[in-house]
Order: sequence, then C-alpha cells, then structure tokens
Amino acid sequence: MEKNTRSIRIDCPKLLITRNESDLQWLIGSPFFPPLTIISTFRCIHSNSSGPDFPKESEEIRTLLLKGFDVIGALIVGKSDPEKTAARAVEAARKLKKLLTGTTKLENEETIGAVADPDTGDIRFFLSETESSTNFELVNPVSYGDNPEKFVWESGCLLLCQLPIKLPVCYPANKPSDAESIFSRAIEAVIAKFKDPNVVYLVKASNRASLDVVQPVILRGSELGFDAAVANIELLDEAAQNSEKKLLRCAHFCLKSKSTSQLLSAENADIIQISVLLNRSEKSPKCSAPAVEYFPAMDETRLLIVDFKLEVLCYAVQGIPLMHAISKLIIPGLIDQLISMKKMNLPYLLTQHPEVTFYISLVGSL
Repeated sequence: MEKNTRSIRIDCPKLLITRNESDLQWLIGSPFFPPLTIISTFRCIHSNSSGPDFPKESEEIRTLLLKGFDVIGALIVGKSDPEKTAARAVEAARKLKKLLTGTTKLENEETIGAVADPDTGDIRFFLSETESSTNFELVNPVSYGDNPEKFVWESGCLLLCQLPIKLPVCYPANKPSDAESIFSRAIEAVIAKFKDPNVVYLVKASNRASLDVVQPVILRGSELGFDAAVANIELLDEAAQNSEKKLLRCAHFCLKSKSTSQLLSAENADIIQISVLLNRSEKSPKCSAPAVEYFPAMDETRLLIVDFKLEVLCYAVQGIPLMHAISKLIIPGLIDQLISMKKMNLPYLLTQHPEVTFYISLVGSL
C-alpha cells in the first residue's frame, strides 16, 4: 500500500548498492532531524548465511556510531517479493535497536525497510509504524538533499569528552579468580559516579572556537536531566535567554560567525570539550574533621592497576541545553565505552590489557 502523506529524505551521498543479494546496510538518522531522514549508512559487518550476528553487530555499532545518531531502519539487496524483503529489513533493524538501547520495547517504533534491486540499483522504501503491524506502506516521494554536509553541520556541533582512568583492583593472592568480579564491581562503581550529584562537568569551547571568548561553565550532577528521552527534549532557539547555566544552549560555545566553506565540513565543526571532575571542595554546612577508615586485609593481597582512557565523541544540534547534552549523550557514551572496555579486559585482566581504538564515521556511507 502506498502512503502519500509521508516522504523519505536522504541527506547522505547516494546509497551504494552492490549486486550481492546477502548485502544489508543499516540506515542512520538522528532524533534531532525530521522523521524518516537518512543521513548515513553502515554496512553490516558481522553476518553469516542465516543473517546478521546481532550481538557482535550491536557491539560494533555501539562503538562506531556517535551518540546523537540512531539506527532508523535497514536496507536489503534482493529480487524477491519487495514487501517480504522489507519486512525482513524492518525486523533486523528493530532487533538491532533493542540490543543497542537495552530495551525490549522501542519508544519510537517507526522503522524504515528499504529494498534495492541488485541489477538496476532502484530502491523502494517501506514504512512500518508499529512492531505489531503487519502492514508495510510504500513511501513516496523520496528526495535527495542538495548539500548533505550543510544539512548536518550548519546547526550541529560535536561534544568531546576524554577521561583517563586508573582503576585499582585488590584481590586475594590465593584466589586470583576473584579479580574478575572485583574489577566488574569497580567498573559499576565508576558508572554510578557519572550520575552522582557531586560530580562536576566542566564545559568549554575548543581552541578552534576561541575567536569568540567564552568562559567555561560548570554543571553539577544534581543539575542534569536524566528523565526526558532525546526525541522529547525541547530545543531552544536563539531568542531563548536563560540565566541558568544548565539551560545554556550548546550554541553558547560555538562560533557565532563562519564562512560558507566552514559550514560544509565535518572537519571544521565546532567542538565543545567536556571534562569530568569529582568535586570534593563544595562548601559544607557542617564543619567536621577528616575521617579515615582502615580495612586490614586478612590474607595476602595483590594490587592490580587497570589503566585506560575513554574518548567519547557525540553529535548534537546547537539548540540542545547543556544539561541534556551531558546526561543523554556524553554520559551514555562514557558508560558504553566502559562496558566495552570491561568486556575486552576481563579475559586478559591478569596478563595484559588490550588497547582500543575507536573508528568513527561522521557522515556519509561506510
């Protein structure tokens, strides 16, 4: 059934179609853009004859995909029944999204299933609005943006958070197997700290944006907003004036004027740097002497230092308030990387620690 009230907008380089009928691509959008807007594609990396290996694929996408971008559908190359192929694409996209979000029910169930003809390269786009629906509606028209990079970066910016961590792990010398559970609990403790009311987030413009002198801003964990979903966050326009630091727009740290050429490049995007600090100098209403607790080890104990550096890069529109940019983009990104580091380090905890490099595609097609 064809649906004329909606349209697909493609704001990335022309979709690359192969003749391989087992090929699958993830369609990437953003909650900051209009619905059904495709701004990039990721080729499915982990698959076999029966389809994608979803656990491995979700780990890969979680590492590659910047916070601020989402999987909104899938494209399958095939010559069989288009609607049935679209149903397979939608099912695969929803399964991946559930693994990425850690939920069994998706807040936004609207999902695109695209089918490409391997001979002609023609693509048909179908829309499934709910998980329980068996109807897949053919969506027309499909429009291609004239300047994809301008669409993404004219009102967008990058958030960068680099966090070195040295994690001490004390474990019994006669029970080295306990090191894994102790290390896991230490990671969970670090994750909990990100939402602690006493944690401080220092926000400042990068050197690239230093032409406009902007003072850094400090936000405490107690000022962040964790309840609203990204799609439901109210974006503030230039006319919005607010004295509260937490409601400052990301635009506050972006260049106020740019040349046309600068607007069109991800390499020249505004970068907002965010540092995580554990505040221990806040004024206390009570005066008290420092206290020290001593916990003697009953048996011989060994100390292991796990040393790694988190580096999170997120995409945000300039109208998003800082309180939401940190709580809904930076913190989830830090948590995802910590969990990935835990999984990679556990098998080698007592031997060597693997080095992790994150490869990122900002816009376009992988």
